[in-house]
Amino acid sequence: MTKPKLRSQEWFNNPDNQEMTALYLERYLNYGLTREELQSGKPIIGIAQTGSDLSPCNRHHIELAKRVRDGVIASGGTVIEIPVHPIQETGKRPTAMLDRNLAYLSLTETLYGYPIDGVVLMIGCDKTTPALLMAAATVNIPAVALSVGPMLNGWFRGKRTGSGTIVWKAREMHAAGEIDDDGFMELVASSTPSTGYCNTMGTASTMNSLAEALGMQLPGSAAIPAPYRERGQISYRTGQQIVEMVNSDRRPSDIMTREAFENAVVVNSAIGGSTNAPIHLNAIARHLGVPLDNDDWQGLGHKVPLLVNLQPAGEYLGEDYHRAGGVPAVIGELLDKGLLPHPDALTANGQTMAENCEGRRSENSDVIKTVDQPMLKDAGFINLKGNLFDSAIM
Repeated sequence: MTKPKLRSQEWFNNPDNQEMTALYLERYLNYGLTREELQSGKPIIGIAQTGSDLSPCNRHHIELAKRVRDGVIASGGTVIEIPVHPIQETGKRPTAMLDRNLAYLSLTETLYGYPIDGVVLMIGCDKTTPALLMAAATVNIPAVALSVGPMLNGWFRGKRTGSGTIVWKAREMHAAGEIDDDGFMELVASSTPSTGYCNTMGTASTMNSLAEALGMQLPGSAAIPAPYRERGQISYRTGQQIVEMVNSDRRPSDIMTREAFENAVVVNSAIGGSTNAPIHLNAIARHLGVPLDNDDWQGLGHKVPLLVNLQPAGEYLGEDYHRAGGVPAVIGELLDKGLLPHPDALTANGQTMAENCEGRRSENSDVIKTVDQPMLKDAGFINLKGNLFDSAIM
C-alpha cells in the first residue's frame, strides 16, 4: 500500500517554495530537531496535552505523554507536544462548559494551522474528552484518544467512597452532627486517593468509555486506573497506533460514523452513563455532519439493560470496573445477546468492534452483570418534549 502524502511536508519539504520551507525549518531546528526528523517523510505526531498543575485529574498525562512519545518514535514518527486550553471540572467556576468550547477551538486552530500529520488526544476529566474529539472531528486528520484513567478506589472506614458523589453524603452526615468539619474533609478527601479522574460513573468515566465505544481508543484502554502499569503500557501502544493510522490514512470520519454513534448510545445505557453524554456526543456528531439528537437516545437506548454496577447508581468503583473487564466486557456481553447494533463498525486499530470484543466476558459478575440478570431492565434515557421545553433527557 502506498503511503499517503504527509501534510507536514507542505511546510518542511516543499520544493515549490524554498523560502518558506527554510523559514519553517529553521525555527523547529533551533531547539534541537534535525532536518532528518522533519524532511525524511517521518509523520509528525502531535500529543494534545491536557495535563497540567491546573488540571489535577489529567495531570498524570504529563508522565503518560513520555510513553506515547516512546511509542511514536519506535514506530518511526517525530513528536511535537501541544498544550491544550486547561479544563478542571471542580476548579472552574461558575462552569467549565465554556472551557469545553475554548479547548475545542484552540486545538482545532492548532491542528489546522500547524504541520501535524496525526494527533494523540490526551483525554480524561469531563469536558476534555468531548473537546478533543470535537477538534479531531472538525480537522479530520488521523487521531486516537488516550484516557488518563480513573483514580484508585476511595475507602473510608472499610467502605468504598466515590469521588464527586461522596460530598452529598458527607453534607448529610455533617448536618446530622455525625461528623465535624475535619471529618467532613477527611471523608471527602478519602474518595480521591490518587491521580486520575472520578472513580464513579460520572461524566468523566462515561465519556472515556464512550470514546472507546466510538472506536477512538484502543480496546480496553478506557477503564485502566491512572496509576496502574497497564496505563503506561497502553500509552506506548497508542503512540505506535497513531503512526500506523497516519500511514494507513485512517481518519476520524472513517471511525466516528452514524453506526459508531448508535453503538455508543447503546453502550451508554449499559454502563449507566451520565445525562451529560447526549450533550457531548450530539456535539461531536454535529462536527462530523452525522445526524444525532435526543430522540435517538430514547429510540436506541431506552430498552437496553444496565449492566455496570458502579456508584452512584450502584456499589463499586473504577478499579473494580477495570478488573471486571471494562468496556470490552460490556460490549462482549451486548454482542453475545445481539444488542450492539453495528458489530462491524471500524475502530482505531483497523479492526471492527466485534473483532476487538467478541468473546470478552465479565471477570466479576457483581460488577459487570449479564443481560439476563441486569441491574435494571430498561436503563436508557427518555426524551421529554412539550410546552415547557423542546427537549429534556431523563
